[in-house]
Amino acid sequence: MLDKLPKESNPKVLVGLDAPDDAGIFRISDDIGMIQTVDFFTPIVDDPYDFGQIAAANSLSDIFAMGGKPATALNIVGFPDTRLDTEVLAQILLGGYDKAKEAGVSILGGHSVKDPELKYGLAVTGFVHPDKIIRNNTARPGDRLILTKPLGTGILTTALKNGKLSDELLKLITQKMKRLNKNAAEAMKKFGANACTDVTGYGFIGHLHEMTAGSGVTARIELNAVPLLPDCVRLAKKRKVPGGLKDNRKFAAAFVRPANHLDSAAMDVLFDPQTSGGLIISLPADNAELCLKALIENGEDAAIVGEIVPRGETEIEVV
Repeated sequence: MLDKLPKESNPKVLVGLDAPDDAGIFRISDDIGMIQTVDFFTPIVDDPYDFGQIAAANSLSDIFAMGGKPATALNIVGFPDTRLDTEVLAQILLGGYDKAKEAGVSILGGHSVKDPELKYGLAVTGFVHPDKIIRNNTARPGDRLILTKPLGTGILTTALKNGKLSDELLKLITQKMKRLNKNAAEAMKKFGANACTDVTGYGFIGHLHEMTAGSGVTARIELNAVPLLPDCVRLAKKRKVPGGLKDNRKFAAAFVRPANHLDSAAMDVLFDPQTSGGLIISLPADNAELCLKALIENGEDAAIVGEIVPRGETEIEVV
């Protein structure tokens, strides 16, 4: 679809539609690049304050993934005013405000429309030095891959919608989705990340594909090393999965090769669409353990999940 749009020719555009990255970047000066991104979605949990926090954390993530610092944001709201009390909206906006404040971001205003389906998110502006942009297409052979949050939120929120999720697991996944990728981004910059992307709707494999395709490399993933949320494999075995997971797995058939003996339900979780997921960080092998240690000390559920090798017969191998 994007191929049908005119190509951007402004030399100040450092990252645009021609490079499918996490956000766009525009050069303001020799040492300032402006990052812009926007994201919003329907409620993923029932509590409006928690939903506001999750949506804000998700929107901010693209700035962190590119090595930037978010600065300002605008609210985006679709609200069914004839069906929901405005106090619900107030709690959503408060959740977004508190999460933005935690990230050091000022919300300057926003825009709302009447909508039969509730939606919320942020348009975020941040900044990065043009020479310090961390792209998703610059992974190098020899790099190690770190994932900073466990997978499985799509499967578990589907269980929530069906009334099949325990209060304990709801509390856990809410905490994971609300967590900013701010500290993870600081760690990856400190230890010299070559590439990064965040994990959202296309799932771990889908977003890793953006990295491998753009970098011209192969990623070798160790399935047993990938952190997974409790109960998501059991639910996958029962085929209690979101429709997006099935779409992601079908799309990935052309570029991923799993070993024959792998548990298909565990493989399913690699395709699970995530909300406010973690970062996939590609960084030099010599720094991987140091970066992982720093991430864990900061409270991240991070793990080294694989490596980057020269392009082989397929983009992604799962072993």
